[in-house]
Amino acid sequence: MTQRPDDPNHDPENDRSARPDNTTPDDKDADIFDLDAARSVRNPDRSQTEPEALEGEIIRVDRPAPARSDWRASLERKATSRQPLIPLWLRSRAEAIETVRWAAIHYVYVAGYQILRAPLYAGRLTVRAPRGLVRLVRGIVRWTFDLEGEPVRLAAVQKSDYEGYLKLSRQRDSRVRLRVWITGLIMVTLLILAIVVTGQPTAAQWGMLTVAIAALGILGKPADRPLINRAVMASEVEKLTSDIVVRALSVLGIAGITQALSKNPKDAIRFVSPITRDGPGWRADIDLPYGVTVADVMDKRDRMASALRRPLGCIWPEGDSSIHEGRLILWVGDKDLSKTIVRSPLLKASAHDVFKGIPFGNDPRGRLVTVPLIQHNVLIGSQPGQGKTSSIRELAAGVVLDPTVEAWFHELKGTGDLDPYDKVCHRYVSGIEDEAIAYAADSLTLLRKEVMRRSAALKALPADLCPDKRVTRAIADKRSLGLHPLVCIIDECQNLFAHAEYGDKAGDDAEFIIKLGRALGVVLILATQRPDRDSLPTGISANVSIRYCLRVAGQLENDMILGTSAYKNGIRATVFVPEKDAGTGYLVGATPMPKVVKAAYLNTPETQLIADRAYALRKAAGTLTGYALGETPEQTTPAFDLLADVLAVVPPSEAKVWNETVVDRLAELRPDIYGAWAALEGGAKTAQLTTALKPYGIRTMQVWGTPEGGGKGANRIGIARDDITTAVTQRDNGKAS
Repeated sequence: MTQRPDDPNHDPENDRSARPDNTTPDDKDADIFDLDAARSVRNPDRSQTEPEALEGEIIRVDRPAPARSDWRASLERKATSRQPLIPLWLRSRAEAIETVRWAAIHYVYVAGYQILRAPLYAGRLTVRAPRGLVRLVRGIVRWTFDLEGEPVRLAAVQKSDYEGYLKLSRQRDSRVRLRVWITGLIMVTLLILAIVVTGQPTAAQWGMLTVAIAALGILGKPADRPLINRAVMASEVEKLTSDIVVRALSVLGIAGITQALSKNPKDAIRFVSPITRDGPGWRADIDLPYGVTVADVMDKRDRMASALRRPLGCIWPEGDSSIHEGRLILWVGDKDLSKTIVRSPLLKASAHDVFKGIPFGNDPRGRLVTVPLIQHNVLIGSQPGQGKTSSIRELAAGVVLDPTVEAWFHELKGTGDLDPYDKVCHRYVSGIEDEAIAYAADSLTLLRKEVMRRSAALKALPADLCPDKRVTRAIADKRSLGLHPLVCIIDECQNLFAHAEYGDKAGDDAEFIIKLGRALGVVLILATQRPDRDSLPTGISANVSIRYCLRVAGQLENDMILGTSAYKNGIRATVFVPEKDAGTGYLVGATPMPKVVKAAYLNTPETQLIADRAYALRKAAGTLTGYALGETPEQTTPAFDLLADVLAVVPPSEAKVWNETVVDRLAELRPDIYGAWAALEGGAKTAQLTTALKPYGIRTMQVWGTPEGGGKGANRIGIARDDITTAVTQRDNGKAS
């Protein structure tokens, strides 16, 4: 009797009928049941698309399923590999002009080179003409009398092949009879041509002689000695192949790659697309073995350069984290990037629009990289002597060539690197003395007030003029609104932020400007050669949107400039070689993916030319202001005492008071000074007083109170009057001593 599979007494080990293929218990898949049949017995009405495992069953993890094809997804996958209809160099007007210019220069040079050597080539042809004549006569004789078939006929005689010899002889006789007539006809034609030329003018005779000598000279050319020299010798660069790439990756000493190659040499490293030319180099898109990241390979860039037998400046591996962390894009250039000088497109620009970004430099493939400026802030960092100042000069050139931009430049190294631009700046200082540091600190104080003023002005604009509540080109062109772009550059900002007297407040002001000024047309560009927590406050480094890091010493400095975890993610400015890679760094935030960029180089005379052009533009537009007109710098040191004013509006009877209450009272006391504070809303008003008191060491706290006009009591941020009194006492005692 056959037992059913759902019978409690059923023994599957001894029941062959319960097995769909009647296999024995010793078969390999004996313990795997036909699950669909079992489910249909347990619950005939249950859909087979809803699997339910039986108790004690063994279920395969990878179960066979019919392949489903989605034609739309298939087309989308194919679309990712489409070749561009228009070449990349034709998509950009600047690149197209540059390509045509390069081609024109190249062919003009080649033509000039060959024209200058025309007498040399004529001499070679004349010397080789006799040899060509001998070759011509010998060839005509051999062809006419069929001498090329002589070895075959001799071979037939030596083999005593009389029939073959007679056949070859008859063939030769017929050929010779025809060829003699042809040769004779050619000779008669040449004789007639010579007689005709004899009767022509001397110029025609010399022309025919020149043609004859040239033809004979070409015929007499030795095989190993070309007639024309090469004007340009092409550099031979080894073509990048998959075998070369695999060989290079295998010697890097990365455990994951070594193990994968030992287990499966063919599929350990997968090329997701063919290796192709990409600009002046080769590009390979690679999926690294499981568990190996692009950062592991970038750590071995020098060893990869050795394996590929190329200079270090030609090897630029990068990742594509949008796909996965193991996707490596290996680009191997023909030229060493460190030996390339990038010329600024702004050298010949008559004007520039900062709303379109500033041309900053080239990536390793020679493509122009533009840095967006409006609605961004920029942080540049490096070790000394790595090209930081050149980067600042290039950004400053784009700023001054836009006559609508108000420029505030501060060079706190004292070497005058930005001096050519002083004639167009609203505020300018160069120096390392305390006076220069104080001037830069005052600029940030003024800039903070400007941000607050612009915030109110932008808010008051009608929605149809400013729907997104941010400065646009149309708004910037309306000078009466006072919302034109304002760019503040502080080079060697560590001398400001680490200053004992001005550093703390300057850091607070800069952080405030970076956070709020972005949408108001206020741009802050900071550059430092000492990126640490003391000289670069974390509130600044954490909120800057565009970062450019040239060579730095270690991971801490790298992440201070490029952002937290940049080093871990393989974005490492430590790979650049000191001095050799000067001007080359990682640019983050300006492009969708971090990119290696070599900044354009401007020397002092070139910078002066740009500054002169910018001065003429601004003078014509009537936008020269401040320092450029010789005006005295605005005095930003307050002519009032904040602590004394607070004590004046907070009587001794109030031990603690809310910040917002103090700000409102201060605005009544000095409307011209504190009126902008009172105009702020919500927590911004409270934060304004907190920040202003911070340099004096006064901390805020939770204070219980009620509104002055009456209302429900609440806990809000406030101050204690005793803290103000203590701060005033300590300050006065310090002055007295």
